[in-house]
Amino acid sequence: MTRKFRGVYTVMITPLDADGAVDLKALAAFTDWQVREGIHGLIPLGSTGEFLSLSEEERDGVARTVIETVAGRVPVLIGTGAEDTRECVRLSQKAEAMGADGVMIIPPFYSTPTDDELVHHYRTIASAISIPIMVYNNPATANVDLKPELVKRIAEIKGCDYIKESTLEVTRVRDIIRLAGENMTVFGGILGFESFVMGAEGWVAVASNVAPGPMVRIFELAADEKKTDEARALYLKWLPVIQAVGGQAYVAGSKALLTHMGFAAGTPRPPRLPLPPEQDAAMKKLVSDFGLTFSA
Repeated sequence: MTRKFRGVYTVMITPLDADGAVDLKALAAFTDWQVREGIHGLIPLGSTGEFLSLSEEERDGVARTVIETVAGRVPVLIGTGAEDTRECVRLSQKAEAMGADGVMIIPPFYSTPTDDELVHHYRTIASAISIPIMVYNNPATANVDLKPELVKRIAEIKGCDYIKESTLEVTRVRDIIRLAGENMTVFGGILGFESFVMGAEGWVAVASNVAPGPMVRIFELAADEKKTDEARALYLKWLPVIQAVGGQAYVAGSKALLTHMGFAAGTPRPPRLPLPPEQDAAMKKLVSDFGLTFSA
């Protein structure tokens, strides 16, 4: 039976070594740490994982390493977005064959597909695999916006059961739930706490790369224990870290924080660059202020 996805899922960084190669040994250690810290699920090969900057061989290594290291302890969703529907089908089938619990798929990010084309895209992929799809709405990078009315149509496709809603309009969560009902489980993207308050069942988070335990606790307080005031207080406490890995610095910022925490995350691949010294110093201070540490 397909497991239900719920909670905080880390959209994982991809560690690189000093020569800029993907460091699978470090990735295995990072994966195990995430699970031991209580994360509910993991998503390698998303935007934070620099999936478009990796070769297919590297992507395969990342997916296989995370799946094998997790060994069934938490769900693993593999990012399999591609511009060509056929390629997206192929990558999704490969992820399923590797043992992924699901796939996360951003819309084709160059062709600006119409609503009908997007429905066809997701229907084609869903019919080719037997694991769930998490649809990923991020208009800033995908060049299209999956508005609630369109999400309702996509939710009617068997297998398109989840959505990562990554806009700054928290009412999207409300409207997706209202229109799609039980056909679609909503995960917040940029907005975590705010999405929980509106009824989201999870959060695909960047900040949980560096603070998985506190991000999980925010979810537990807000969504499970209905302790909104306590959740808000914890959220506001950790907001500086959440904001530090938001916006343009989500990859470089996450890797800088992890490096200062004692994990060899490496630097981003160009065109992304490491943080300038002043920003890096601010990340180092955050690590000190919040007592962030990595333990293998």
